Amino acid sequence: MHFGLSDDQIFFQDNVKKFLEDNAPLDIIKEISNSDDSIIKSDLHKGIVNLGINNILIPEENGGLGLDLLFATAVAQSLGEGIATLPFTGSYVMAPISIRYGANDKQKNLYLDAMSKNTINFGIGFSEFFGSRDESNIVFSKNTVTGKTYFVIDTDYASHIMLSDSKGQIGIVSLESCGIEMTDLITIDKTRIFKEMSFKNTDIDILEKTIKSSESISNAIDAGRIVTAADSLGASKAMLDKAVEYSKERKQFNRVIGSFQAVKHMCAEMASELEPCYSLVWHAAHSFDNNEENKKLMACHAKSHVSDVSKMISKKATEVHGGMGFTDLLGLHFWFKRIGLNRHLLGSPEIVREEAALAQNL
Repeated sequence: MHFGLSDDQIFFQDNVKKFLEDNAPLDIIKEISNSDDSIIKSDLHKGIVNLGINNILIPEENGGLGLDLLFATAVAQSLGEGIATLPFTGSYVMAPISIRYGANDKQKNLYLDAMSKNTINFGIGFSEFFGSRDESNIVFSKNTVTGKTYFVIDTDYASHIMLSDSKGQIGIVSLESCGIEMTDLITIDKTRIFKEMSFKNTDIDILEKTIKSSESISNAIDAGRIVTAADSLGASKAMLDKAVEYSKERKQFNRVIGSFQAVKHMCAEMASELEPCYSLVWHAAHSFDNNEENKKLMACHAKSHVSDVSKMISKKATEVHGGMGFTDLLGLHFWFKRIGLNRHLLGSPEIVREEAALAQNL
């Protein structure tokens, strides 16, 4: 039995990949990362939205495509492979899932309709629920929020921020509200933006169903972890492909380095470790919508395992390139740093494996 992406999913994935190849080659990525060119980024964002990626997980009755997480996962692979400087995991995956599972009917129609028209975009600040710091303390009280949260993702074009407290309640804050302060977080990954945000008696719309249940945020984080794993999967594929290509061109002692046994072994090890990750991530995404019992466990497995494999591939692919691998000329560091940050985004492998153990009552 063949388990893989459907023709429609591959078509969607290939369209995103081709768009990035045509409009965001490495030179453009370098320009954006060095100057944060908002005009180029804005044009890229408009182009990728025109492909429909903002509507993948929004139900048809709200103007979306009504597709499942496996479609979003397929797209995430292409975004990682193309080191896209665009929001996706938070804005177009975690946000609609949070609303679908946690909002009442009025809230669903309000936010999902606006998201499908791209008049509302969300940044996501859920670290208080799964990895809060001592200085942070998001508190919801009487439809206001006070406190600080770190690593708010996908704020690039956000009009609203989706926040969580330690209990798993989810609330939505308009960035036009009073009492908000935002600070850029400097990370190794220059392809994406992260913020530190603080709130003081800021108005918040709490998703009704999340007051009594943490199901919504749990599902959103599971989906985010699967999509993040897919992003690292795409980035790993790009680094492996570049290592193999380089080994066929670079010569030492009048021989291409790909003919040396040590280099062959490195490339073979990367390929053999990466190949099973595809089915793992795809199965995790399929389980999210079709296997309620195991979806938490599969999300944890996918995120933790791909994090470790992609870390190994980023290291060995750089080694295959020798000294050139560390230069800005080849740009390998963009994929290397993206993989490194993805490893810790939405929970490090250690945190995620502990959650997997708890899910199995171990």
